[in-house]
Amino acid sequence: MFGVTGTSPAKTTSYKVVLPFYFYAALSLLVASFFLFTSDRAFLHHYFHPHLLAITHLMALGWGTMVILGASHQLVPVLIEGKLYSEKLAHASFILAAVGIPLLVYGFYFFDMGHPAKWGGRLVLLSILAYLINVGVSIGQSKKINVQAVYVATSVGWLFITGTFGLMLVYNFTFPFLGYDSIHFLPLHVHAGVVGWFLLLVLGVASRLIPMFLISKYQNDRLLWVIYFLVNGGLLLYIALFYFAPNKILSAIPIGMIFAAIVLFIKLCYAIYKKRIRRQVDDQMKVSLLSVAMILAPILLLLAVVVYVAYNGYGGAHITLGYGFLIFFGWLTAIILGMTFKTLPFIVWNKVYHKRSFSGQTPNPKDMFDALIFKLMSVAYLSGFVVFFVGILTKWLPLIQLGALLLIASAVLYNWNVIKVLIHKAKQK
Repeated sequence: MFGVTGTSPAKTTSYKVVLPFYFYAALSLLVASFFLFTSDRAFLHHYFHPHLLAITHLMALGWGTMVILGASHQLVPVLIEGKLYSEKLAHASFILAAVGIPLLVYGFYFFDMGHPAKWGGRLVLLSILAYLINVGVSIGQSKKINVQAVYVATSVGWLFITGTFGLMLVYNFTFPFLGYDSIHFLPLHVHAGVVGWFLLLVLGVASRLIPMFLISKYQNDRLLWVIYFLVNGGLLLYIALFYFAPNKILSAIPIGMIFAAIVLFIKLCYAIYKKRIRRQVDDQMKVSLLSVAMILAPILLLLAVVVYVAYNGYGGAHITLGYGFLIFFGWLTAIILGMTFKTLPFIVWNKVYHKRSFSGQTPNPKDMFDALIFKLMSVAYLSGFVVFFVGILTKWLPLIQLGALLLIASAVLYNWNVIKVLIHKAKQK
């Protein structure tokens, strides 16, 4: 999702570190899409369903987190204008996560909170720890610290907190030591990951990549700091209220803070867009910019859930399901689908053609994937997302099944293009 172009070879992490993460994430999206179809009836029931837990963790870890882990190993050196501390730690992070995620998903799918889920959780947490050390030491050794680097460092801290708490919840199923069942603490685990890890990192990195790809010189670090404190302050206040002053109405305050941060970020992106030098916006950036606007949808739905619960008590599980679907198959997936083909082709191009980049006989990175396949993927994805989401809200199974089929088609086309880029070879003279 977050690679970067125009970097010096001395500061670019080896493609051998980055590419396995992309491939693993693409397969995870495909498997998760098939799970949507085979577990269609689960979306008619409570959100705490084994199959839904498996799909959520496959999307959050196998899809979103694996892409971010891989690409950020290349991006962090660019942000800090230095080198990645250790490529060995990066490889270790991949191997640990690649083994741990299937074990964890298996544990949730069959609701076996014994050895599969526990070992899966341990390995995933070790993977996060390796990534945390790598990023932390890299930033610590750098003489160049900017606001985007602070965003990344803070989000990694939230990721480690999310992983640690998630493993505690897995243990709490078989050895209840937290005082409440795991469902009680689930909102903390979810929002620490979604807001602290995904949202904070996406906002920080996008503030660097969107101007780069649109060729816009507009920047506003002061506004980025305001957004940073609103997001982190909102999340910390949410946790404090959860523990010390549980009140359904008061919980709207941190949600409002995060909502305000997103509105300010959209305002920032609009200013970047208006002052761009490149007037024509390609299809990949259109999908990614759409995802920026889509960030508002889960927040608005979450506010609706708060109001619903405050006046009607718990219930309306389909609204909660819709909220989760909006995050993982909506906002997060849209930005990855768009940014993959802005970043992955360049990484492979640098691998294949770096020795003859000055000869003038190399293809453009954007020509390394099929533009028609990308457009078909985008149409299938947007159609499937809307149809499936409406199916969840209306609890109508045929819509859920149709939406799942369209999302499977989108995932197949995405994998087709990803593999096409990954196996690209230089033409022999």
